[in-house]
Amino acid sequence: MNWKKRSIKDCRLYAILDKDVLVKRSLLNTARKMLDAGVDIIQYRDKSSDKKTILKHSLILKKLLQKSRTIFIINDHVDIASLVDSDGVHLGQDDLSLGGARKLLGPEKIIGISCRGLKQALIAQNEGADYLGLGPVFSTPVKKGFSPVGLEKIREFEKNIRIPYFVIGGINCNNLLRVRSAGAKRAAICRGLCRAQDILKQTRKIRSILNN
Repeated sequence: MNWKKRSIKDCRLYAILDKDVLVKRSLLNTARKMLDAGVDIIQYRDKSSDKKTILKHSLILKKLLQKSRTIFIINDHVDIASLVDSDGVHLGQDDLSLGGARKLLGPEKIIGISCRGLKQALIAQNEGADYLGLGPVFSTPVKKGFSPVGLEKIREFEKNIRIPYFVIGGINCNNLLRVRSAGAKRAAICRGLCRAQDILKQTRKIRSILNN
């Protein structure tokens, strides 16, 4: 098992670099700031561009991150993850199956699965997911049409899930303590970092909460 895959259990802060959330901010410059701030994982998510553009941006991000200790994950696109040799891929419930992704990417790549509840999480865990995303915990414009799963789901995961999971959805410095009190040790944050005025300062603040 490669060291990045082994290190998932030690990761705390998962940054989601979302092209649509960035609006006019530079994808590369924001990724560089996240990297300099010391986030553990960067996921590139792009729900609006064509595959040619996503591949182009993925190759640029791969070049930036390849010599760092930061894990590089591509959202949804298993084929692009394979082409650019990212560290792994993150899949939703309606994307390619975990088994299908594993056949294409091989045993050494990291595969994460989005879950809204314990049933989905247990299936993904049993099928060999490397980590899970639980959410949205709070309401967020990034996930329109999805009702919040709430803090009780975190308590269920703490009792039943053995693999690492990251809570996601509307999480910021104002509610992160509530998330930690419910038992979560890891958080995936999108708007809270992509739209932060000072990414370094915000990252340090979030890290301090997650590490306590």
